Amino acid sequence: MIKPYLYIDKSKGRGRGVYTTENIPAGTRIETSPVLVLSNSDTDIVDQTRLHNYIFLWGPKETKSCVALGFCSIYNHDYHPNCEYEMDFSEETMSIITLREIKKGEELFINYNGDVTDTSPLWFDVKKKQKAK
Repeated sequence: MIKPYLYIDKSKGRGRGVYTTENIPAGTRIETSPVLVLSNSDTDIVDQTRLHNYIFLWGPKETKSCVALGFCSIYNHDYHPNCEYEMDFSEETMSIITLREIKKGEELFINYNGDVTDTSPLWFDVKKKQKAK
């Protein structure tokens, strides 16, 4: 399930990103998409490809990884995100939930560290978030 008001567009300095054509209330589940769970050996292979930037650690102990389908892998990172992601290991799904009200035309962000308060460095230089339109 991906809400029909979400769309992908260019994100200045970040490639592509996910945006909204409508205002979205805080606490809204805007997407729930299936994932493809990868074994450790598959993860080792994917880590050597461009897909490395699009996979998520998976499982209670993060011993595997997954490719999230839907728009999940297109959301850009921010240390002060307006959304968070939730993983359901038994259903093999990933959901995106808004943390605050999102304005029409605004880009949606998640924290790639998995915890919205985690400011640990990532594997790339983090761009500053653009102001909402």
